[in-house]
Amino acid sequence: MSNGIAAVGDRGTVMIWRAIGAETVFCETKEETERAIRKLAKQDYAIIYITENCAKLIPDTIEKYKMSKTPAIIPIPGRDGKTGFSEEALHRVVEKAIGADILFKEENN
Repeated sequence: MSNGIAAVGDRGTVMIWRAIGAETVFCETKEETERAIRKLAKQDYAIIYITENCAKLIPDTIEKYKMSKTPAIIPIPGRDGKTGFSEEALHRVVEKAIGADILFKEENN
C-alpha cells in the first residue's frame, strides 16, 4: 500500500504541495536530494514530484527507480521556470518505448 504523494525541491516550489497534503522535503544539494528520494521510497510513496534542478543533480538515482513499480519520480519545473529537463526525459522514455521520435521530431521543410 502506497502512502500518496511527496514533493522534493526548493522551498518556494514545493511549499504549494504541502497545501494539498503532500509530504514536502526541501533540498538544494545532491546529497540532500538523494537522501530525500531514498527515504521517501522506503516510506512507500507512490509518486514523488521533484524539481528539475534537483532531478538534474541525481540522474543515476532517478534511473534506479524507473524499473520499480513505485515510486514514480516525476520532474516538475521549479520556481525559476522550465529547464527542458522534463521534456528531454519524456522524449527519451517515449523514444525507447516506441522505437522512434514521435513527440519532438522536428520537421525538415
